[in-house]
Amino acid sequence: MAMVHFFLLFSLAFSDGVLQRVASLGINYGQVANNLPAPEQVLELLTSLKLTKARIYDTNPQVLKAFAHSNVELIVTVENQMLPVLMDPQQAFQWVSTQIRPYYPATRITGIAVGNEVFTDDDTSLLAYLVPAIVSIHGALVQLGINNIQVSTPNSLAVLAQSFPPSAGSFKSEVSGAMSQYLQFLSSTKSPFWINAYPYFAYKDDPNRVSLDYVLFNPNSGMIDPYTKLHYDNMLYAQVDAIIFAMARLGYNGIEIRVSETGWPSKGDPDEIGATIENAAAYNRNLLRRQLENEGTPLRPNMRLEVYLFALFNEDMKPGPTSERNYGLYQPDCTMAYNVGLSALSGSSASSASISLTSSATKVKP
Repeated sequence: MAMVHFFLLFSLAFSDGVLQRVASLGINYGQVANNLPAPEQVLELLTSLKLTKARIYDTNPQVLKAFAHSNVELIVTVENQMLPVLMDPQQAFQWVSTQIRPYYPATRITGIAVGNEVFTDDDTSLLAYLVPAIVSIHGALVQLGINNIQVSTPNSLAVLAQSFPPSAGSFKSEVSGAMSQYLQFLSSTKSPFWINAYPYFAYKDDPNRVSLDYVLFNPNSGMIDPYTKLHYDNMLYAQVDAIIFAMARLGYNGIEIRVSETGWPSKGDPDEIGATIENAAAYNRNLLRRQLENEGTPLRPNMRLEVYLFALFNEDMKPGPTSERNYGLYQPDCTMAYNVGLSALSGSSASSASISLTSSATKVKP
């Protein structure tokens, strides 16, 4: 067992050197609400914060038009129910021709998320359509001469059968066949593996055993992986590295991982332990600080981890527990839900503003 872990670690460390470094922070712009500002106002907010990467959960033409000729790179999403249709190459070509081509390249679409958390969806029939739909959409882009939009799909951490310690990371056996096909596609197209990772859920489900400081990136003793001897001082990085090891077990070492969603709710129901403004501010503030320090994970320390925060706004029409409607950094009126450290500086134009960590963020103990 130790020899297997050593080999995987060697392979992963070696592959790290050939991966392109990224330096960016994105945000998820969800729209499951009836009180959100117009897309033009949202663009002004993002510009004032110097946020240049965003993800939406559809191909809303209003957003695509509003974001044209801006410096915001956009990831768009294919809804899960569209997968059976878009696995047909002709249908995929039609979809790309109507949903992407009219707006590109004026709108800087850089990625297409084909479905969301399909590998772990309650509707297990969708999984059979996922990779064919991904391949068909990519083929349509190539046919249309669009070569720099990456195609992938965001995954829940529930794709893992085991995630602790990180070196034990492995995919669930029931998804391994489709996962191998998916990883082959990512490898051949140099596209990233996207993961929705929420340490909040681990803490909520077991607050007596999971350290709050560990999940919030606060100072803590952390944990050492017994096989790799790597030290982890936060759960998010451990979760990402567990995915890297899971991919390596299927023979794929060089695929970049990006966090398509992570965040912390500022409010919850009585049984949602930890869903407070204080914890939400600490999680996102500490994560922002790590981003500005160009951090990678312990397994890939020299490659900055690209992260998309969830979410830009509180969304009042999201179903489920109270927490679901309270992940936003901002209220729908564009006032801060809490001060996370993103500051829109006052000035005559959005271009005079900048992204900064305010004094409230820098006071966090190192």
